[in-house]
Amino acid sequence: MRRTVFNEDHEAFRETIRAFIAAEVVPVYDEWFAAGQAPREFYRQLGELGVFGINVDEEYDGAGIDSHKYEAIIYEETARAGVSFGGSGVHTLLGLPYIKMLATDEQKKRWLPKFVTGEEMWALAMTEPGTGSDVAGMKTTAKLSEDGTHYVLNGAKTFITGGVHADRVIVCARTSAPREDDRRFGISLFAVDTKSEGYSIGRKLDKLGLKVSDTAELAFVDVKVPAEDLLGEENKGFGYLGTNLASERWGIAFGAYAQAAAAVRFAKEYVQERTVFGKTVASFQNTKFELAACQAEVDAAQAVADRALEALDAGELTAAEAASAKLFCTEVAHRVIDRCLQLHGGYGFMNEYPIARLYADNRVNRIYGGTSEVMKSIIAKSMGL
Repeated sequence: MRRTVFNEDHEAFRETIRAFIAAEVVPVYDEWFAAGQAPREFYRQLGELGVFGINVDEEYDGAGIDSHKYEAIIYEETARAGVSFGGSGVHTLLGLPYIKMLATDEQKKRWLPKFVTGEEMWALAMTEPGTGSDVAGMKTTAKLSEDGTHYVLNGAKTFITGGVHADRVIVCARTSAPREDDRRFGISLFAVDTKSEGYSIGRKLDKLGLKVSDTAELAFVDVKVPAEDLLGEENKGFGYLGTNLASERWGIAFGAYAQAAAAVRFAKEYVQERTVFGKTVASFQNTKFELAACQAEVDAAQAVADRALEALDAGELTAAEAASAKLFCTEVAHRVIDRCLQLHGGYGFMNEYPIARLYADNRVNRIYGGTSEVMKSIIAKSMGL
């Protein structure tokens, strides 16, 4: 299928990323998988490669490119190779938009140069034990000191991707009680230094999939956060979070499509090599029909993902469109990857085969960034229902 979303510059970047993955990631990926995380030094390598600076302005040592298309290529190439870049995705997809949108010039000068090099890795801490998708129900508090120099942070967060290696975490906390008519009021965002006294990392969570992405519980006990590390204005955090949800959901949608495309590639290669009853698995009509059906679904998901990407780059991706893309692409990926694993037979259940890891990694796509049920609610609301 002809695509118009990428140009020659993008394809040159793709070649660079593909070569980097082959040389620096694939040979050691099994070690990362066994360890449950990518090594911290790897993020510095990504910084040296320029991956973290693509969307950062030149004055802060970035490339100054205002586009998500290079990010999209990374989704495609990591999925194609059956690997991941660990928890680094949240650094750019979740951390950077808040810095660009909310940070003052002084804050950008302090944070962005180290962000670009990977010297300081960022994460986002929103979810709390017991609250799940109910962000307005958070209990973590940040109280301004009497002299106004700092906030005192207390509370806990969970499911924080990149939380083990993070040097700064954007923490959502209550600075005021919710209003009777607006329970979303009173949330603020802070760029918290993880070396602060009273900040601690709890368990590194043992997940079903995404084994190379470090996910942690965080706890804050009287953590002093300098007043100059408040992001944006007090009590307006919920609105800020909503602003960036569309780009986050696009990222999940595009990543899911890329996983589905990779699954078809893995299955096609496997059935052409594997023989049963004296014939290749690919020679059976059922195999051909299954892969043809999967390819048709991937083609549709690619079109949806690409359309959302173009809208995002144009600043026109609505909440409902992002929800629709996420719902469609993640459901397609679920169906396609399951069918492609089936074509592998018993070997599809073995972690040494990338299809098995892909199957486990894919499952969370319909949960994080808002569940499929939440996506349906958003779409229904946009329909006037």
